Amino acid sequence: MDERQLRILRELGELGSVTAVAEALLVTPSAISQQLRLLQRSVPVPLTERLGRRLVLTDAGQALADAAVEVESALARARHAVEAFVGRPGGEVSVAAFHSAGAAFFPLLLRGLAGPDAPTVSLADEDVPQEDFPRLTRGYDLVLAHRLDHAPPWPRTVTVTTLLREPLDVAMPAGHPLAARRRVTPRDVADQPWITVHDGFPVMATIEAIAAAAGRRLRLAHRINEFAVVAEAVAAGGGIALMPRWTMRPHPALVLRPLSGVQATRHIDVLCRPERTARAAVRTVLAELRTAARTIRGRDTGAPASAPPGRTAPGPRPTG
Repeated sequence: MDERQLRILRELGELGSVTAVAEALLVTPSAISQQLRLLQRSVPVPLTERLGRRLVLTDAGQALADAAVEVESALARARHAVEAFVGRPGGEVSVAAFHSAGAAFFPLLLRGLAGPDAPTVSLADEDVPQEDFPRLTRGYDLVLAHRLDHAPPWPRTVTVTTLLREPLDVAMPAGHPLAARRRVTPRDVADQPWITVHDGFPVMATIEAIAAAAGRRLRLAHRINEFAVVAEAVAAGGGIALMPRWTMRPHPALVLRPLSGVQATRHIDVLCRPERTARAAVRTVLAELRTAARTIRGRDTGAPASAPPGRTAPGPRPTG
């Protein structure tokens, strides 16, 4: 067996079909099948099996695919050790983020890495359903992803660094009748028109939890993924919405109110393939993202010093 064959087996376990692996690796399906046959000859037990029209990994195949992660990590460390030995610079590090994380983290990252010896970052926005974030690690060194507090964990194929556990508050116009309250409950907000994300995106699970806690279906008036656009729609009277507490820019026409009775917290995590962190440049960018997270968390000045974490002060509070 060789590195390429192990990489193909790993990709098959993640992508679920020979065709998808061929597209990801920019080769033909027949070339993928040939490499799988060669790998199978070196192993005494079946690595794959047919499940309907799909080719899936057996337990032995999954065990070997998991081991392939360690092999790729070791090879990556060896390559980058040679690069460091001959004095090559860290080079470019690619970073992808969903929209609100990009708006909050990208400016801080660019300023923090402005020195002459810092890695060069290549930034991209990627707004995808939650289950698609791990796949982005094939094309980017670091991927900023979000999932709800109670959602299933990320797969073992990626390394996870949590930057923030960010509350999701209810955003409403400053003159809204509920704005005078310190906190709101699912029953308080159940009769309001809602502006929320499309199906498949993390915030929808909290919307469904609010409906379940209130014992009624919510009226979803508008479906908008981009929080900056949501904020403008809320300010214009289009409804209320769930809004991240720290990663959104303040909006003078809105207030945020904490939500009682349901879990309303999202993780902002950095996902990467384990072998990527063998590069010093990637580790430097990851450390800068942690620094940026502390800066973003420190912007939460809406609560008095004596209030418990996550509680807003009385009176209108801008989106933050």
